Amino acid sequence: QVCAQLCRRPCYCPWVPPRCPRGSPLVLDGCGCCKICARRLGEPCDFLHVCDQSQGLVCDYSSAPAGTGGTCNFEDDEEGCEVNGRLYRDGEVFQPSCKIQCHCLDGGFNCIPLCQEDVRLPTPDCPYPRRVEIPGKCCPEWICEAQDQHLPRDARTAPGAVSPLLRYPCPEWGTEWSACSATCGLGFATRVSNQNRFCRLETQRRLCTARPCPALPAAFPVSQ
Repeated sequence: QVCAQLCRRPCYCPWVPPRCPRGSPLVLDGCGCCKICARRLGEPCDFLHVCDQSQGLVCDYSSAPAGTGGTCNFEDDEEGCEVNGRLYRDGEVFQPSCKIQCHCLDGGFNCIPLCQEDVRLPTPDCPYPRRVEIPGKCCPEWICEAQDQHLPRDARTAPGAVSPLLRYPCPEWGTEWSACSATCGLGFATRVSNQNRFCRLETQRRLCTARPCPALPAAFPVSQ
């Protein structure tokens, strides 16, 4: 009876199908006549304006007054979540991008990063680490640059001097020097400090001597 009242035969449809928002596919209306944009979660619906069944949605009339339309909802009141126009079922794990993974739960979603957010401090073999995007790879990677080689000659300053490239004050920060690496004789101590011309945290080393090493006993002569 509803079909006979709302559906006209033959069908009269627009020549150009409607342009649907992202995540809303083209489907046949309730009369099976013209193509329309499927209604998404939480959107109004009725006999003609159907919900997106591919996402498990049905037109829910339970909370609507008699004689009016309903609202698109999951069948059997199943919870879900919508991200970027796409619907996910409760408990479903999905990746909106290659850098994060999300879990749909109780109508909301929690996400965790898939790329490591590590921090690389400068070292003697990599004094100027820089994180860059690599073509063909999702996560950025650390690369080492000899930045001093790219500076003009007049911009290279002596260690400990203030860099002319910095336009802001550099509050001094650093850890205490570590214990000497050798219990006797020549060793080295390390610390982390930002006292350099770029005001960047770097690992610094200096030579140290805890105490002279004792002479070898005469019973153990050094071989030639």
